[in-house]
Amino acid sequence: MTLRLEHDGPITRLLIDRADKRNALTLAMWEMVPGLLAQAAQRPELRLLVVQAAQPGGAFCAGADIAELLANSHDRDWLAANQAAINRAQHELTRFALPTIAWVEGDAVGGGCGLALACDIRIATHSARFGITPGKLGIVYPLHDVKLLVDLIGPGQAKRLLFSAALIDADEAYRIGLVELLAGGPSCIKDAIVAASRHSTRAAKDFVRRVLDGQSADDGETLAVFAAAFSGADFAEGAAAFMERRPPQFIA
Repeated sequence: MTLRLEHDGPITRLLIDRADKRNALTLAMWEMVPGLLAQAAQRPELRLLVVQAAQPGGAFCAGADIAELLANSHDRDWLAANQAAINRAQHELTRFALPTIAWVEGDAVGGGCGLALACDIRIATHSARFGITPGKLGIVYPLHDVKLLVDLIGPGQAKRLLFSAALIDADEAYRIGLVELLAGGPSCIKDAIVAASRHSTRAAKDFVRRVLDGQSADDGETLAVFAAAFSGADFAEGAAAFMERRPPQFIA
């Protein structure tokens, strides 16, 4: 199996499991992503989705399976299906209801970098390298993923990576904001996310996405979400925990 889920209490891992091909992505793998995300979202205890390689020490994801692309480069139906599958997978991962982390060890190149971009937070190990390499192949990066890149690091750095097709290491990726954390740092954000209110993180993720998609003022929906939280069970527990000077114990 090339993609699979692994459950660990409040955390689900989406594992890329094709180490013999450096976790390169096929059309079939892209088509699997929406179903796996839907399956993960059904877990009532879920607090966090982590995307990572199944096998440590190798690549996070080397991008598209170039051999498959070459074999189908003149098949218009296959190319259309591949484009649709990539776009749907990336769109649904970006808009997954709960927080997502890309744990990047080794190379995250092309579509692999796109997977990391589609997550909310990227954590890189010392061996991580990032690159967006369509310029080396004469192809074009999807517009949706270009927007994710520009939203994250700004147009200047995005152009540098896209135009040069260069690989950058974890320290450089951290410097320009492509990753938020380097592995081995002083805190574990996974624990903090798991401990936080599921209701709050879902709403916060939705609000950030609204801002990135162009919304700049409250509407009826966002005002209602803000107001309703004060009558919710999570606010009751959070406020009680604050007054009692103890960690909150939010239920799913």
